[in-house]
Amino acid sequence: MTAVRRPAAVRPPGSLIELLEHRADLHPERPALHDDGRTLDFGTWRRRSAALAAGLLARGLRPGDPVALRYRSTEWTEYAVAYCGVQWAGGIAVPLSDRLAPAAAEHILGDCRAAGVLHAAAGPPPRLPGGVRADGSAEVEADGAAAARPAPPDPSADAQYLYTSGTTGLPKGVRATHANLVHGCTLDERRRPLRHSRTFLHGFPIGTNAGQTMLVNALNTAAAGVAVPHFTPLRFARLIEEHGVGSVFLVPATAIELLASPALSRCDLSSVRLVGSTAAALPQPVALRLSQVFDRAQIVNYYTSTEAAPAQVTLLYDPRRPDSPGLPAALDQLRITGPDGRVLPAGEPGEIWLRSSAPPRSYLGPTASDAEVFQGRWVRMGDIGVLDGDGYLHLLDRERDVVKSGAHKVSTLQVENALHAHPGVADAAAFGVPHPVLGSVVVAAVVPSDDALDPASLRAFLLDRLAAHELPARFLFRDALPRNEGGKVLKRELHQLLDGGTTS
Repeated sequence: MTAVRRPAAVRPPGSLIELLEHRADLHPERPALHDDGRTLDFGTWRRRSAALAAGLLARGLRPGDPVALRYRSTEWTEYAVAYCGVQWAGGIAVPLSDRLAPAAAEHILGDCRAAGVLHAAAGPPPRLPGGVRADGSAEVEADGAAAARPAPPDPSADAQYLYTSGTTGLPKGVRATHANLVHGCTLDERRRPLRHSRTFLHGFPIGTNAGQTMLVNALNTAAAGVAVPHFTPLRFARLIEEHGVGSVFLVPATAIELLASPALSRCDLSSVRLVGSTAAALPQPVALRLSQVFDRAQIVNYYTSTEAAPAQVTLLYDPRRPDSPGLPAALDQLRITGPDGRVLPAGEPGEIWLRSSAPPRSYLGPTASDAEVFQGRWVRMGDIGVLDGDGYLHLLDRERDVVKSGAHKVSTLQVENALHAHPGVADAAAFGVPHPVLGSVVVAAVVPSDDALDPASLRAFLLDRLAAHELPARFLFRDALPRNEGGKVLKRELHQLLDGGTTS
């Protein structure tokens, strides 16, 4: 009997630079990323990033120097070259959106002690701390064009400082090593993710955790990435048709806008097999409508955070269970604990933690939050959730957003799900405000899609879906909800709007 010979295991890459070199060696002319009419293939990506790395070294960049990257959403290909070039030179890439307020950008540059800023047409931030120089990446790249390629970086060295979205205050830097960023990537061509897709499409901004995941996808998956410079429903739908997109990645805000647009009926969406949502909880009625519009696709909620990445829980949405974000593909990286840290059984709500198989991330510099968020390879998500008896995860709320009203705890996510079920509601957010007797009550900010929507009819609709203590005490009608560039609602700004909108 002849023994079956198994193929030898292929070791994982030690850095994104090693992965880029591998892909460029095998398929130099294969497209990796499309952006606003430009295409970056693997060979060009390697050549240009190596040249930029050599140019940075010639200008005196030292190992471990942070370099901020400020690029517009129309400059994804340029950003990809600069991101890998900084890491190839031994520097630490610090993504910096051009949409940041000057004060926030200045805070990040000072907090990480940036050695410099690279930019393209976006230009440098308007305020630079003393000693921080700004360079156009094209000039730096030209300086190193004739130099030899540097060696790949040490997997254990710091590779990236990514700043949190700052929904509750100043952004905090999160440190990641090369080994963390490349965890889950492969040098085995037979095991590339997204093999069902020729292309994948996203509209995530540069400088967000979701955007960084898409950059890694462009390096690692079988599909080429397509980045939307500025999201509009019609442009997004047309790109699906034009590129035969197999995988679509959204945040809830763009999903809501897409579903409300007539653009979906004008374009062929039949190529889509996967619709992934990330960055915030996807309202259940929105997930159900996505499954109806993209009827050949699996709807997936990707549950992670800047601190936990690359750890994530993939929640497979089941239209037969619309009350849950989905069934976790695996439970070994997820736990729900009580206040004492004890793991809770099914049916008991508690704090959600994710475990990373990669070298874990940490906050940049010692902070009081370190011990609260990072415990070995486990990362506290700041969410309250529960696993039911069938293994479905139910996200109850952000821990800080739970409204304590009288003797009850109200989930703002549950209130938002009920609001989104109303056909006249385009978007909605719930939050708590002080009350002299109950402690707090719920207020709902609503973006109507129907001019006929009024507080009385909306309250009557909610009576069948919410308990008395969950019903909003007031409604705030707005043309749009304030969101950060990652798509998360800025609830602190909603508090400030209470006196300026129509309420009831």
